Amino acid sequence: MSDVSFVRTEMLPEQDPPGSEIGAIGWARHNLFSSWINSILTILSFAAIYYVLAAALPWIFQSSWSAKSLTECREVFIEAYGTTHGHACWGVINDRWLQLLFGFYPSHLYWRPVMALVLLLGALSPVLFSDKVPSKVLILTALYPFVMPWLMWGGTIWAPICAAAGFGIGYAVLRFGSNYIGELGAMIAAVVAALIWWLVLSGFVSDGLSSLLPIGIESVASRKFGGFMLAILLGVVAIGVSLPIGIVLALGRQSDLVIVKALCVGFIEFIRGVPLITLLFVASLLLNIFLPKGTEFDIILRVMIMMTLFSAAYMAEVIRGGLAALPRGQYEGADSLGLDYWQAQRLIIMPQALKISIPGIVSTFIGIFKDTTLVSIIGLLDVIGLASAIRADTAWNGVYWELFAFIAFLFFVVCFSMSRYSMYLERKLQTGHR
Repeated sequence: MSDVSFVRTEMLPEQDPPGSEIGAIGWARHNLFSSWINSILTILSFAAIYYVLAAALPWIFQSSWSAKSLTECREVFIEAYGTTHGHACWGVINDRWLQLLFGFYPSHLYWRPVMALVLLLGALSPVLFSDKVPSKVLILTALYPFVMPWLMWGGTIWAPICAAAGFGIGYAVLRFGSNYIGELGAMIAAVVAALIWWLVLSGFVSDGLSSLLPIGIESVASRKFGGFMLAILLGVVAIGVSLPIGIVLALGRQSDLVIVKALCVGFIEFIRGVPLITLLFVASLLLNIFLPKGTEFDIILRVMIMMTLFSAAYMAEVIRGGLAALPRGQYEGADSLGLDYWQAQRLIIMPQALKISIPGIVSTFIGIFKDTTLVSIIGLLDVIGLASAIRADTAWNGVYWELFAFIAFLFFVVCFSMSRYSMYLERKLQTGHR
């Protein structure tokens, strides 16, 4: 009698998967040639990439770095390749890269903007990587807004100290005044006291201290600022200041106080309805008309203010979107814990709203940083304005692509870094399941 079993009683030995399903071949089969349509698109894409690289790589690498003029570049190309077509004259970058980076800033003072950039990275580190940087570095973060202008413009050291003292005076009035005139009254009094100090008293105090103890560094006029350094300066100030202003505007737009809401809505809609170039022209040409006669208002400071206000209006709408995305239960949960308005915003509402708004916030940051190139239209020699000035030189008249490729590379490095940090922050703060 034969025993026929329909259930296998022993395991089969493991076998390697087919070579067409693993490795590079398997990946290509599943992602590039999974169907006849994908196969055609893959072949066309490879052809387009080859066409672009076949022209771009010789232009980049079969080039001249040592030439001192466009004419010399062409002579080198004819001697080496028999033609001037399809080769980059990188000699203009080799000759003018310092000017493209620093503008007309005095060469013996280049260490100051470099130091300001290094300190910027240090000041941002506890903000960007709070879990990896000692908390003591926050002292540098608090001091940087006063150290950076002093390094860039120079002058007496008492000016930034007096500017910082205004915040100390405001905090002291807020701290001790709340016991007598209430929290709202103390807040208003603190703002008024700080403004009186900055606008009226700090100048006299700074001049008096400078006459007694003349401590400072060499002054640099704003007209010598330029190049990519100017873009970094304007971008950092606009990005750093517009975020807190945008948060306040977003909260004001959702406020139940009619006057506060009307002011915030009016400001946001007006700024968003006007092109940035119009605001820059107002800052450059019209603002001095409305100021008292003899008032000197630095052009770079005027541009900083306009770009900050422009960015803050867009930032407010991005943050308002994050606030609107929160479920009502988050607000009710904060109320059930007995938190007041500002405690609820600081501990529960705003952290979640900012987390939701990260892509929009970073997109606004990238946009305002790229918009710094618009200042070339009002006469500031940023990196675009300097490129035009370099092309006006007879030695480099006719050079276009090399200058703009170098400028595009600089902006790409900064904008790509912001984009990658945004993705890192989203992954770090991800608490849900996908």
